[in-house]
Amino acid sequence: MFTVEQIEHAHSKVQSGADFPNYIKEIKEFGVRSFETWVKDSHTEYFGENGYTTTSQPQYDVLAIENKVNKELFINQLKRHQRGETDYMKFCEDCAQTGIEKWIVDLNKFTCIYYDKAGNTILTEDIPH
Repeated sequence: MFTVEQIEHAHSKVQSGADFPNYIKEIKEFGVRSFETWVKDSHTEYFGENGYTTTSQPQYDVLAIENKVNKELFINQLKRHQRGETDYMKFCEDCAQTGIEKWIVDLNKFTCIYYDKAGNTILTEDIPH
């Protein structure tokens, strides 16, 4: 079984979106199969084998998520983050500003899916591995 502390230690090595693929590989080795991160406060629920779950604490004060999605702006901001131009907090603020409520990462499929408040898929990305 993995712990939030193990995952947070791995995440501490992530300085920008450019570091995300290595983080994914590391936590997959711990046994994480998927996780769901909520933009409002960055609490994350991690899922493993046999129904195992663990949840992190909120990481910052609650952000207001816009009701209207601006997909084009979100994609531009996501690309900036992936190039290492923004840190995690800025990325979360950008998500909130563009109407992204959460993302779900599937470590078996190596996908990251971003959702709006209504539960609609806004973007599905393949994670390099």
